Amino acid sequence: MRENDLVKQISETCKFEVEFTYQPKRRYGRKKNQNPSDMKPGSVPRVTRLMALAIKFDGMIQRGEVHDFADLARLGYVTRARITQIMNLLTLAPDIQEAILSLPLTTSGRDPIREHNLRPITAIPSWNRQRKMWDIVLGAHVKPALSIHAES
Repeated sequence: MRENDLVKQISETCKFEVEFTYQPKRRYGRKKNQNPSDMKPGSVPRVTRLMALAIKFDGMIQRGEVHDFADLARLGYVTRARITQIMNLLTLAPDIQEAILSLPLTTSGRDPIREHNLRPITAIPSWNRQRKMWDIVLGAHVKPALSIHAES
């Protein structure tokens, strides 16, 4: 018997029925159980997301998931210089980091504080001087009520 005849004979005698349910993954948008009225209007400031990302990246390095900034850059499809800029946020005083993570949502227009506003502050090793510069940045870009440095 030839191979083609064998295949034909098997295909005529064997029939398969397959049933499955396909449910595509939701990539964007709200989760189904979220009520739009429960959501706060506005978006998390980009600098807040970058601060959280720096903390996450630092944890990945500490746990040995990545070896260095170059590995992070390859994973994120960015330059090593950009990773360095993001990771430099970790050199800020802890209270400034906390303030960045607690910035209010941006409801309209641009974020009041952007990462490039913080680069000069990250270059200063003294936390006291960082706090003074942070107050200047806040005064120039955000309401003074968000200041974390109390005058003494």
